[in-house]
Amino acid sequence: MSQSTPLTVFVLSDSVGQTALQLAQAALAQYPNIKPDIIRFPFVHSVDKLTDVLSKAVPGETIVVHTLATTGLSEIAQNYCDAKKIASFDMMSPLSKLITAQTGLAPSGEAGALHHLNERYFDRISAMEFAVMYDDGKDPHGFLEADIVLLGVSRTSKTPLSLFLANRNIKVANLPIVPQAHIPDEIWHVDPKKIIGLMNTPEVLNNIRRERMIAYGLNPDTTYSDMDEIKAELDFAQDLYDKIGCQVINVANRSIEETAAIILEQTGLDFASSSTDHVN
Repeated sequence: MSQSTPLTVFVLSDSVGQTALQLAQAALAQYPNIKPDIIRFPFVHSVDKLTDVLSKAVPGETIVVHTLATTGLSEIAQNYCDAKKIASFDMMSPLSKLITAQTGLAPSGEAGALHHLNERYFDRISAMEFAVMYDDGKDPHGFLEADIVLLGVSRTSKTPLSLFLANRNIKVANLPIVPQAHIPDEIWHVDPKKIIGLMNTPEVLNNIRRERMIAYGLNPDTTYSDMDEIKAELDFAQDLYDKIGCQVINVANRSIEETAAIILEQTGLDFASSSTDHVN
């Protein structure tokens, strides 16, 4: 096994810092031999706080990445890092300069501008509440009101997907599929284009279910994890999807983000794509 290379990454923002964090994580994911220590510094609003944070960075050992929108802070950070020979990357200013050059407009310099409590923000909260209310088929009426309906056997990521999509202002209801169980009549009144059937491979499901039982301190070898039973469940689900005429996505070895992206592409729904209320 190759030895991991340590690396300290400071993530600075005058707001929450989620965008900088995610971009740093995405870049670091390309380096499996690096063992990063990511330290997040949100709400860096003043010069004093900025210089205090930067004073903790060690030249040659620390990379500083930042999304500082407050007027003047990004320049101060860059000048400090250049003077101290600290590797740094400004994630905000280059794009802002391009936008200014293209439009002739100056940025507001307002920290946390993406976090205004506007209508889209409250729509997202409403979508989150919807996902919780109509999780696991608790109320079949939710299927008629949902933007997307997720169907799937146990452990096909229905609930995590529902919440992830809700964070994009999309109302999602989901229904667990169990062989011989009654399928609510409401499902047959939903536009098939709004329904996504989730599938998995028997081997992956077997492993997930066994690990789940072990985590609960229970015997992993039960009907729940039996390969023949799993195959029967998947066959039943596929037969149902065929009858409905819905789109089917195999979630095996896919992240929640990847599956959600496929769903958004296939349904044409991406209510939050043009909004300005995501974290930065």
